Order: sequence, then C-alpha cells, then structure tokens
Amino acid sequence: MRGILLTVLVGMLILATAGSAIPAGKVFPYTYEVKKLDNGLTVILIPMESPGLVAYYSIVRTGSRDEWEPGHSGFAHLFEHMMFRGTEKFPGPVYDSLMTAMGANANAYTTDDYTCYYMVVGASNLPKVIEMEADRFQNLKYDEQAFKTETGAVLGEYLKSLASPWMVLSETLLNTAFDKHTYKHTTIGFRKDIEAMPTMYEYSKSFFRRYYRPENVVLLIVGDIKPQEVFPLIEKYYGGWEPGYVPPKITPEPEQKKERFARAKYNGRTLPILAVAYKGPAFSVDSKDAAACYLLGNLAFGENSDLYKKLVIQEQRVQFIEPDFSYHRDPKLLTIYTMVKKEDDINNVRDEIYATVRKFQTELIDAKRLEDEKSNARYGFLMRLDTPGNVAGNLARLIALTGGIEVVDKLYEVMDSITPEDIQAVAKKYLVPERRTVVILKGGHK
Repeated sequence: MRGILLTVLVGMLILATAGSAIPAGKVFPYTYEVKKLDNGLTVILIPMESPGLVAYYSIVRTGSRDEWEPGHSGFAHLFEHMMFRGTEKFPGPVYDSLMTAMGANANAYTTDDYTCYYMVVGASNLPKVIEMEADRFQNLKYDEQAFKTETGAVLGEYLKSLASPWMVLSETLLNTAFDKHTYKHTTIGFRKDIEAMPTMYEYSKSFFRRYYRPENVVLLIVGDIKPQEVFPLIEKYYGGWEPGYVPPKITPEPEQKKERFARAKYNGRTLPILAVAYKGPAFSVDSKDAAACYLLGNLAFGENSDLYKKLVIQEQRVQFIEPDFSYHRDPKLLTIYTMVKKEDDINNVRDEIYATVRKFQTELIDAKRLEDEKSNARYGFLMRLDTPGNVAGNLARLIALTGGIEVVDKLYEVMDSITPEDIQAVAKKYLVPERRTVVILKGGHK
C-alpha cells in the first residue's frame, strides 16, 4: 500500500512540475545535500518519505573503461566479486550474516564506466552499514587462494554468458568497432585475460590501491535519513581513508574513416540479430549532442517510431527493433538492434534502418513529436523515483559519469532546449557510413 501511495504522490508531483511555476529543466523533485570530505570523498544525501527504509550506494567511478593495461581486462568486474571477501574486522561470512540479520538487499554490478555496490536496508541499521561499508572499502583483505577462487568463478561466469547470443554479438561488435580505446572489450573482459587472471594476484592489489580511493568514489544515501545525523557518521568512518587515486592512461580512439562489417556465429538456436552502430559523442551537458542523440534514437527507432510500427506491428518482419543511444564517459556507440524473422530479409531490414537515418538527416522532425518525446523522457524519469532504491538506481549512472548530482537538472535543461534542427544536425554528424559498424549474428543450428 505504501508503494502505491508513493507512486501516486510522484504522479501528483509530475502534474505539479508540468506547470509554468517550475522553471524549464528543473526536474529532480527531492532536496539533497552534498558534502566533500577533505580526502576527496563525495557524499550525496537525499532525504525522502520512506519510513524506515534507506538505499546505500557506493559508486566507484571505475569500470571496464579503466582497464588500460594490455592483458588486464576484466579487473573492474572481478572486484565486484572480491569486495565481498571481507576484512579482518568483518570477514566475508560475518559480513554476509550481518547483512542477512539486517534483512538487507545487498549486491553489486559493473558497467563500462563504473562499479556500483548497493543495498536497501532498514534505517535503524544505517550506522552499522556505514561502519561496515567504510571498513571494506579501506581494508579489503584476501589471500591468494581466495583470489584464485574468485577468478575461477569469473571464468565460469564468462563461459556461462556465451550461452547467450547477445554476449557473442556484443563481443564482436565492440571488438570490431574499436581499435585503441578500452571500450573494445566487454565489461567482463577478453577471454584470454580472464583465463590468465589467477596468476595476477599482486596486480589485483595494485588495481585496488589505485582505483578504490575516496576521490574516485561517490556515496549516495537516499531515504529515511537526517543529514545532520548521517554526515558525522560518514566523517567518523570514512574520514581516515587515504587519498591516492591514479587516473588510467586511456588511449583515445582514432577517428573512424570507413564503414566496418563483421559476422558472428552463435553455436545454438537463434533468429538472426542485426546491429547497426555509429560512433557517438561522450556524455556532456556542455553540449547538446549527447541529449539530442538520445532523443534521436527514440524518435527514429523507439516503440513509438514509424519504423517500429512498420517492421514490428504492421509487417511483422522483426521480433523487435530498439535503440541503445545511452550515455558514456567517452565516445562510444549509438546502436540499433533488431532480430529478423527470416534470414533472407536481413539486408532489406538493414536498408530500412538506413532509409530511416536518411529521413532524419533530410527532413525535420515534427515539433510536437519532439516535445512529446521530451515529455516522455522527463516524466518517465520522474515515475521511476518512487522508492529510495529506485531513486538511487536511476541516479547512479549520471553521478558516475560526472561525479555529482547537479547533472540531472542540467541534462533536462539541455534536453528542453533541443530543436528539430538539433535532431537533424546530430543525425547528419554522427549517423554517417564512415562512422558505422554493422554486425550480423546467425545461429549455428536451424
């Protein structure tokens, strides 16, 4: 019942923010407080109506993008595992038992641009959570045998992932599209690097020392909290964390000057999958490009697009078509994915995608359609802010990309300013053949 009421309240808030009294671009509905400790740790506190519930997110601004040393891909994801090994004060089994006793929902995930450790827990347990999380981020301890156990688990996870055609497609697409940048490998890493991990115990400790530092971490705490009580606890337990972050030496990707093409084979049953990807911009709110590309993806290839209606609903030639024009710290890919029902129709579907691109390059999008898409983006974001976990989860990527929460209102302010001409401009700038990589995946069995 409380969740339903929260959703209703958020809905009412959305209606309120639609009025002219709220300045354009001001979308985030909650007040927040930000503090940076002397050691560089950024702390963001968001009190909200959620009696007895708190979301605690530790956002490490290191992901697979930061694995710049040859032969060492996969370590950001490995530490998603290693961080649950515990410390002298709270060994792994003790940590797990305390989380269970608290009824905490605790886990972690790794992406290309960041690693996130999160939990949703009762507010009464927050002081203990702060103590435990601060301890493991500063005093993680594991021996070589534990390290080898976890690297073996990662290899098993990788091999299991190959049962999905999407993993095979992703590996092929990134490896084909990129030459120098670390986006060339998937988040889990190159297979040969994963297989060699058990021999890299000393390197793993170096990875932790360089990247798990306060300057490179943002604490995001949302829910039934009082900032005046939480900040002193953060200072107490995290204040002694020594700085020492060492930025990765990432090689920028050279300009792509020619279209690339690859085929991928999946050793199992699947309909053919087509990926058409273009080199896109890095995320920035100082330019309209990233936000305009995001809107372009939905307008041209989303569920309300003309192409979706034609290929999915009317002609039923594909299982789905969807864009991934998401935000990244460095220039990555603007990708259109589709699963084609008949193998001999792949080229025709590909040509439909190209024709849609040309249409957006030569014709201005209807202004009302663009405004509707902006509203969908804004209100869709708001409707996902109904619980502490959802608030923190939906903020994590934007905070990881920039290091702060201010980016949210800035992003939607930029989005509000985008015109049909801006949509056409990014289509002309980024969706061009010389920036394109095309991958076709087929199954190995009929």
